[in-house]
Amino acid sequence: MKNLKFITAILLMSFVGFTSCSDEDDKLNGDNNKTNAANSQAAQNLERSSMHNGSFDDFLDGISCSSILLPVTATVNGTDVNVISESDYTTVIDILSEYNNDDDEVVLHFPLSVKLSNYTEIQVSNQIEYNALVMACNQAENAAETAINCLDINFPITIFTYSLNFDQTGSVVIESEEQLYTYMNDFGNDEYFAVNYPITANMNSDTVISITSDLDLQTKITECIATEDEMEEAEENAETIETILVNGIFKVQSFVDASVEKANNYADYTINFAGDLTCTAQNTANSTIENVQGTYKVASQTEVYINLTFSGNATFELLNNSWEVTSSSQSSISLKSSTNAAVTLILAQI
Repeated sequence: MKNLKFITAILLMSFVGFTSCSDEDDKLNGDNNKTNAANSQAAQNLERSSMHNGSFDDFLDGISCSSILLPVTATVNGTDVNVISESDYTTVIDILSEYNNDDDEVVLHFPLSVKLSNYTEIQVSNQIEYNALVMACNQAENAAETAINCLDINFPITIFTYSLNFDQTGSVVIESEEQLYTYMNDFGNDEYFAVNYPITANMNSDTVISITSDLDLQTKITECIATEDEMEEAEENAETIETILVNGIFKVQSFVDASVEKANNYADYTINFAGDLTCTAQNTANSTIENVQGTYKVASQTEVYINLTFSGNATFELLNNSWEVTSSSQSSISLKSSTNAAVTLILAQI
């Protein structure tokens, strides 16, 4: 029980610095970059942006506020997997993605060790202690006090320090996220700081941006969180569309290519999407005609995409494309080509 209380307390302490500023601090932490105090918005943004990102192994542990230190053993959909290094993650992912219509289950074997958002490493002895981590993480997420993972600052950066009289007292070169987190977390109330802008960062993993001020940093964080929310919503929509596909049988209601409606070429066929990511087109008018085999994949970014690949039939190979979902319901899925918006496809459930 003492260990459980310690785990919960130490995780929550990662977020204790994110409290609202007093009226006096609000006046200080304005446009003047020399007036950032320890509890300023700029300090919070830098600290949250430099927290340990525990989201990279969420498929394994289901918690973004910490990551599991390897090695670890887990039972994944009934199969024991020894995860010795990050290269073994693919084994877990392959098992989880083998079927899209099953209930995935990952059972962790205890004891195990985790790294928290504040870079502290602790041992977790059992499921009860692990549940405490999950609960604390959920509370921090609800309070918007978890790591900002959509913006990665590129290092090194330089931070200047100032006295309460705004006289420069020194500077420090920050070389890593952990160093920045520690520096901001330990920053005292008897001085101010200023970032030596401009700095660069990677936003949403793939876009390199320049940040010119504390206000610009806040703006970029707001933008990347909005994009992250769109991606999470798209991921949920992708799961819903997978369920619709697997639970139904479809036919081509419309296929427009080069302004020509070609749905009649598929009038005698139904398409069945299986949970193992294969699909089969069957001619219901003539049972002697061989089935057309294919594969599909539902993916998402900020939009949802269905990738279709048929082989052995020239007519169905015309449907091979990365299709963006434009609308969907239990009875119909409307798509457009991700490379040519004039090419459209509608799959209707029969």
